Amino acid sequence: MSLYQAPAKLNLALLVSPPAAGGLHPLESLVQTIDWLDLLEVEEADEDALTVDGAEIEPEENFVTRALLAVREQWTVPPLAIRLEKRIPAEAGLGGGSSDAAATLLAAIEIGRVPAETATATAPSIGSDVSLFLTGGTVMISGFGEIVDPEPSLDGFAVAVVVPEYRLRTADVYRRWDEMEGPVGETIASGLLPPRLRDGIPIRNDLTPAAIDLEPALADFMADLRSRWGTVVAMTGSGSACFGFFPDVGEAEDAAQSVASQCRGTIGATLRPRGVERVD
Repeated sequence: MSLYQAPAKLNLALLVSPPAAGGLHPLESLVQTIDWLDLLEVEEADEDALTVDGAEIEPEENFVTRALLAVREQWTVPPLAIRLEKRIPAEAGLGGGSSDAAATLLAAIEIGRVPAETATATAPSIGSDVSLFLTGGTVMISGFGEIVDPEPSLDGFAVAVVVPEYRLRTADVYRRWDEMEGPVGETIASGLLPPRLRDGIPIRNDLTPAAIDLEPALADFMADLRSRWGTVVAMTGSGSACFGFFPDVGEAEDAAQSVASQCRGTIGATLRPRGVERVD
């Protein structure tokens, strides 16, 4: 049996453009993987089997099966028994499903002895965030998410990440963004950011206004976090997860725990310099 780690991600910056002809939105995003991990145990079996602990996943949201089928469209991969331990909350903008898909790609390629480049070629067809998890660390993504360029690794801070009880579907948030005629998120003043984030891409999330319009409680939640934590607070992806910057993981964990009773998931996390990987 092989064990794979599938990390969450934070969109430190997310700049969105109006949809292209196919309906997808071009974007530019500074992304950082963090040490909030789903775990996948994978082994060859007589027939395919997927067990999920920690969450109920609807068939259409099952990125693990989707990734396995995508590889099998081109290559022969033996039946696999997969146990997925879900720790990353869903519908939160943390990319857990896409990360699980990337880990499944890695497992299928290793077990099936498939050419390694298959993962990079296949990932965009599964989901827009899958490609970034094959690289991980600090990356700039562009296009529709399929262009992934490694950036110098960020360091010098940790993050508190908290997920309120309500959920936001990515498609719903983008639809509302279009209905609102493409609002621009508020840019965080450079002096309020960790030094490594003060130059370069504007640190803002253009989807935040649409997420708040869909779920007005999100605005109050973010305001409460700013008051409690005494630091800037941003939303990742299409929400609803929010995060703040702290000098070390101990302070980040204390901050996250201070609102645990209001959330369905919290963590004080370190920055992860890599994406999905096999660890055993």
